[in-house]
Amino acid sequence: MALEHILYLALIVALYNAVVFCVYWWDKMAARDGGWRIRESTLLTLALLAGSPGALLACNILRHKTRKQPFATYLIGIAGIHVLIIAAAGIILAVAPSLMTDMARGVMAEFQ
Repeated sequence: MALEHILYLALIVALYNAVVFCVYWWDKMAARDGGWRIRESTLLTLALLAGSPGALLACNILRHKTRKQPFATYLIGIAGIHVLIIAAAGIILAVAPSLMTDMARGVMAEFQ
């Protein structure tokens, strides 16, 4: 995978995590003001879809849902799964870089 593709993907993930942070902030403000709330399942789904860094950052900075169980446990579990996926990808890339390149070519071919 070319460096420009990796940077592009990193930018997309960073922007997505900024959106996730904002959604958690919105829910925090609604909780404080007694307004319309976002479902916990929606917040967890946003985290599951590559948004765990933004979700964890929001929980820690905003002190939002830090004591709410089982929400906090699920969120930490989702982040752990993301760490394992990234570690596995790093190991595969280190051990067999051609395998990752072949996989990336296959994925890119499907979109062309």
